[in-house]
Amino acid sequence: MPTTTTPVTLTTRQAATALAETELVITGMTCASCAMHIEKSLNSLDGVDAQVNYATEKARVQHDPAVTGAELVRAVQDAGYEAQLPAATDAPDAPTTPDVPDHVASLRQRLLVSWVLTVPVIVLAMIPAAQFRNWQWLSLVLAAPVVVWGGRPFHVAAWANARHRVATMDTLVSLGTLAAFGWSLYALFVGDAGMPGMRHGFELTVSASSGANSIYLEAAAGVTAFLLTGRYIEARSKRAAGAALRALLDLGARDVAVLRSGGERRVPIGELAVGDAFVVRPGDKIATDGVVTEGRSAVDTSAMTGESLPVEVGEGDHVAGGTLAVEGRLVVRATRVGSDTALAQMAQLVEDAQSGKAAVQRLADRVAGVFVPVVLLIALATLIGWLAFGGSVTAAFTAAVSVLVVACPCALGLATPMALLVGTGRGARAGLLIKGPEVLETSRTLDTVLLDKTGTLTTGVMTVRDVVAADGVDRDELLSRAGSVEHSFTHPVARAISAAASGRVDAHCIKDVSGLGVTGMVDGTTVLVGRPALLEQQSVAVPHQLVDELRRLENDGATAVLVAWEGSARGVIAVADTVRPTSADAVRRLRSLGLHPVLLTGDNAGAAARVAAEVGIEQVIAGVLPEDKVTAVRELQEQGHAVAMVGDGVNDAPALAQADLGIAMGGGTDAAIEAGDITVASSDPLAVADAIRLSRSTLRVIKQNLVWAFAYNVAAIPLAVSGRLGPMVAGLAMALSSIVVVLNSLRLRRFRTLR
Repeated sequence: MPTTTTPVTLTTRQAATALAETELVITGMTCASCAMHIEKSLNSLDGVDAQVNYATEKARVQHDPAVTGAELVRAVQDAGYEAQLPAATDAPDAPTTPDVPDHVASLRQRLLVSWVLTVPVIVLAMIPAAQFRNWQWLSLVLAAPVVVWGGRPFHVAAWANARHRVATMDTLVSLGTLAAFGWSLYALFVGDAGMPGMRHGFELTVSASSGANSIYLEAAAGVTAFLLTGRYIEARSKRAAGAALRALLDLGARDVAVLRSGGERRVPIGELAVGDAFVVRPGDKIATDGVVTEGRSAVDTSAMTGESLPVEVGEGDHVAGGTLAVEGRLVVRATRVGSDTALAQMAQLVEDAQSGKAAVQRLADRVAGVFVPVVLLIALATLIGWLAFGGSVTAAFTAAVSVLVVACPCALGLATPMALLVGTGRGARAGLLIKGPEVLETSRTLDTVLLDKTGTLTTGVMTVRDVVAADGVDRDELLSRAGSVEHSFTHPVARAISAAASGRVDAHCIKDVSGLGVTGMVDGTTVLVGRPALLEQQSVAVPHQLVDELRRLENDGATAVLVAWEGSARGVIAVADTVRPTSADAVRRLRSLGLHPVLLTGDNAGAAARVAAEVGIEQVIAGVLPEDKVTAVRELQEQGHAVAMVGDGVNDAPALAQADLGIAMGGGTDAAIEAGDITVASSDPLAVADAIRLSRSTLRVIKQNLVWAFAYNVAAIPLAVSGRLGPMVAGLAMALSSIVVVLNSLRLRRFRTLR
């Protein structure tokens, strides 16, 4: 039986209440404080619950339907920023992605010009031998465009925030650079710094001196250039982090060859409707989810599921939009289009995860929200303190400017969203869909994993495992006669026997004896295939040897049927679900992650024990109903265990919802996928270990980012207050803190799956 290529089928999640959901694209944010301010403005509206993500530059808003999109946009504008609703597209399966190419291009231009002008200013300030007569006036000419034009984004944002009585990172940068530039203008035009032949050296620390002969043009221009560098790298990294999601969306076909009015016609993908038949040729992308009605082909699903080997499909098999036909021509009937397709909903799940906030990020946001006002007070206290304790005006001023520059909380705002952006994007490329940031925190505490048997550790496809023929009966003849009778039926047992039989012949007068088996005429002889009760009903004797074999095979977990003709039982055929080749390795990997595996199944104890022994699981809970699976999860939780549940069927959905972490196998049902916290698009159980590994890796990177961001500010601010960190070095350090967070997050792009 061909394996289905539909890696995941996701249903649109229905809101528990009548709240509407709107996504806004935000422009003008420069730090986590901006995001906090926009959130506050949106949440001040009645019936609105908003989350603003600084990394994706979006706001996800749940609101009363009475609140219009225009009102939401106005609330953002009232906060001093711009917002717009995502533009409608012809392809409903293409959600907006975090890409900012135009912004990156303009930022690059501003950065390059600023550095060309800044380097000579820094060289003149640092090297006294290069300070020719009136060098300070050339520094002014070069530094002015950098501070005014290069730093314009900071100044504009700071002014907009000031009009709304809000202080953000831009407030700190603008105040610091303008203060250094303004002081330099005072020293040049009023003080002694403009005198011909003026000299001064460059020091990383401040020292007492007369404020009238000191200029800080190199600090003003250098801080601006360093911060622009950090912002440019940040913007580039955001685009790189969103590349995985864009690649997922790019899998979709742009047009399709539809069969209409007896002919083949290419139409845009937006015109394809449910029920349409379309043609897929070798090398073509499958346009949408559907069922194969004609032809056979190998289909490459690696881009969606992470599985490297193509899958053979034929008539009756499901295929997913975005996968690639490798060979053979197919005719497919569309079953899902637009936003209902697996590809579209995978992308939506990734966006949902990237837009959410983990508890650690909410803490960081609260800190960032109060951080800027506190820094302004610290800078003011630094200025007053230096003057009060006898420091020079220059020393006091320099220390205060250094505090303003070094304390910008960019790294705090980027710590979680950048890691989420990269981690969930990498997961999407590997067929691992994490539904929200809370899932990451849950993965860290897990100690027990419950694994469903059928369809998870096994293929869910019955195959013939054993054939026992009575004395004097040929094994191949036994299979041939049984397969000839079973060939007309679609029951899993019938299909397994039919597939194993060679040399089948035509059977006649076939009857299905409900619940017992089948009968038919083969070569003029009546053949019975079924349970002992069927043979008993037909007065067919069963030798003790075959009865014993039947019981042995059933006790070993197989489904066994008797085959009889000419009034006598001729043998036993045992069929069983096949364990996936990677199941044992998956169990070992889960153990290595500190998880205790438990097999949880509705099958009989014999079948469960056989599979458990084959994959290396000691604890088995067998013969359970769906409600019993929920009870098993709850009992383990009451014992203090943090439980993950892995399943793929409707009967697994309640347990997936009850578990601390529900992992739905992508080949499963909509109900199971809806109930899970993580969806694994592949049917390979190794992907379960991959999902937990990726979740934990992403959480680890988030914590590393936060530790760095907090530690940086804790260490840098006292150094700036004490005068041991000059403004330009402070600007470099602040930019580097954000770059470290970004680069650490991008390490997740190198995550390697086990498959």
